Amino acid sequence: MPPQSARRLLNAKTVARAASACYAGGMSSRDSASSEVTPELLLRAYACGIFPMSESADDPGLFWVEPERRGIIPLDGFRISSRLARTVRSDVFTVTVNTAFKRVMAECAAPKPGREDTWINTRIRDLYGELHEMGHAHSVEVWQDDTLVGGLYGVSLGRAFFGESMFHHARDASKVALVHLVARLIAGGFKLLDTQYVTDHLLSFGAQEVPRARYRKLLDASLDGVAEFDRLPTDFPLKGTTVLDIIAGRNDAS
Repeated sequence: MPPQSARRLLNAKTVARAASACYAGGMSSRDSASSEVTPELLLRAYACGIFPMSESADDPGLFWVEPERRGIIPLDGFRISSRLARTVRSDVFTVTVNTAFKRVMAECAAPKPGREDTWINTRIRDLYGELHEMGHAHSVEVWQDDTLVGGLYGVSLGRAFFGESMFHHARDASKVALVHLVARLIAGGFKLLDTQYVTDHLLSFGAQEVPRARYRKLLDASLDGVAEFDRLPTDFPLKGTTVLDIIAGRNDAS
């Protein structure tokens, strides 16, 4: 990823002011994204509370999605089981940030047992790759020795982070990625962690479903201000104890 001075980070409030055009321009729930989707348009969609999906990896088309109930993880209510905390503290995995964005996306898009197809098509991979170059999309990578065994990626805008997808090839690898992500969001001054939907996996971390109107209020508040994804170091892996201390400090303060 380019240094911050070379990135084309867009001001979240400027994006939000343009977001009202999302609906006027046809960017409504489940509508086809028939017009040319650019990274800038994609950020406008996020500011509207809308995100793109594809019917399958082989389908070149996109459509916009706006769930009636939205998944979020409150950063001041993030829960970690004692067993997972031991795994994080042990540093059995090495966790890096923004070092293998395209590989993480490719792994998230790969077929898995019980999920032979995916909503991540080539168009989505290209768009989010451009957002990564702009400094608006980030990945967390989990390594065991020199093998990539887990990770996640998402989009940052203002003080909101929109989690997109995660994967794992080793037990707890994606969970460790999420723990490291949350510590980074807390340290960077983020207010909202959007998970799109809630799964049993995310419920264990304190995920909640909120109605669309409530989500829009949370989103609007999060677009007002600036957060720093790279406030914590990105040039070397953080220790698990450091990450857990950051999360514990936020929970104690709340």
